[in-house]
Amino acid sequence: MLHRPINVEARPGFQIWIEYDDGESGVVDLSEFAGKGVLEAWLDRDFFERVRTTPHRAIAWDDDIELCADALYLRLTGKSVEEVMPGFGKLVVGVERGSAAADPPVR
Repeated sequence: MLHRPINVEARPGFQIWIEYDDGESGVVDLSEFAGKGVLEAWLDRDFFERVRTTPHRAIAWDDDIELCADALYLRLTGKSVEEVMPGFGKLVVGVERGSAAADPPVR
């Protein structure tokens, strides 16, 4: 886990301002997602303005839409996962093609 979002506010143009517990803060542009799938709800400005943080670290609108605070942190800061979580790459185990885990079961 990265840093916890402590404040969030809706801004014009499907943008949100987020502040994290490490002092990072700024605006994240979500306009590329607005109106797509469940995010069609954002087209209602009153709904979009109900953005909030949740106890489990998400950025949410009601109980229907949640965005990953970690992904938003990376987007906001422009940092890579490795920069904010050194050694993370060593935890990810790649599955090589041809291994039993990579091939679907034959029926």
